[in-house]
Amino acid sequence: MLETSARLLRLLSLLQSRRDWTGPELAGRLEVTARTVRRDVERLRALGYPVHASPGTTGGYRLGAGAALPPLLLDDEEAIAVALCLRTGAGGSVEGIEETSLRALAKLEQVLPSRLRHRVQAMGAVAVSRPPAAADAVAPDVLALIGAACRDRERLRFDYLTHDGTAGRRTAEPHSLVHHGRRWYLLAWDTDRQDWRTFRVDRMEPKSPTGPRFAPRRPPTDAAAYVARGVTSRAYRHQAVVTLHASAESLADRASWGFATIEAAGPDRCIVRTGAESLDVLALYIGTLGVDFEVHEPPELAAHLRDVAARLARGAGGDA
Repeated sequence: MLETSARLLRLLSLLQSRRDWTGPELAGRLEVTARTVRRDVERLRALGYPVHASPGTTGGYRLGAGAALPPLLLDDEEAIAVALCLRTGAGGSVEGIEETSLRALAKLEQVLPSRLRHRVQAMGAVAVSRPPAAADAVAPDVLALIGAACRDRERLRFDYLTHDGTAGRRTAEPHSLVHHGRRWYLLAWDTDRQDWRTFRVDRMEPKSPTGPRFAPRRPPTDAAAYVARGVTSRAYRHQAVVTLHASAESLADRASWGFATIEAAGPDRCIVRTGAESLDVLALYIGTLGVDFEVHEPPELAAHLRDVAARLARGAGGDA
């Protein structure tokens, strides 16, 4: 059986890892009685942790928000993840986050054990982030509200501005926040359209409060893959499908970039799906991959590439 101080830390870690716990669940994890759990909860409350309890057979314990921020309990990997995220400032995709991130990072690194501090500094030294345009930045409170709705499985109401400039009210069951291509996206089940949808967070204006709660659904594929497939083509005027004469593994670093999805079509073939607002951008992207290719869609892209090739040949002094 754990000593009291160690047990309190374990209890706190459990309460932070999940929204709701029953008394028997906590007692089983800690290998103590339900009465001991109640006493330990009171000790946490005395230390400033707002642990809420609800009676009855469906009741339990929940770590809530208090008037002051109590100490957080992080394991080694969680501490490293938080420090690296603070160091990169979420890639500049969260509005006004850079200075705040540096202040929080200084506090965290001050108390990190030497072994963890060296790991964070080593990884931060080689990590390079490229900030997006300021117009795509998202306010931290918006991300926090959406993230909490995903975690707590609560319906989200929000005003949304579509790609073509149409505004409207949406209601959705949020599943995941995905950071892709230097933007934030929400994968959610649209209750009005009865289908999965991807929403750009910088175009959302969430309404508070959230709710009611919903039973979780399983998306058709991995959340990050679903968002990547959707945003690299559907939102653009021109949508392209191209076969590249190289393996998917050899092009993975160049063919994704948040701008395209890539899938293997054999040992030396892969299919890239991408999109852009202009054919010139598509031509430039495909040309910079440095391998032979075949254009399947759209037909006008193949014609545009022939025009570009002729123009380049003339500029180089060769035959068109």
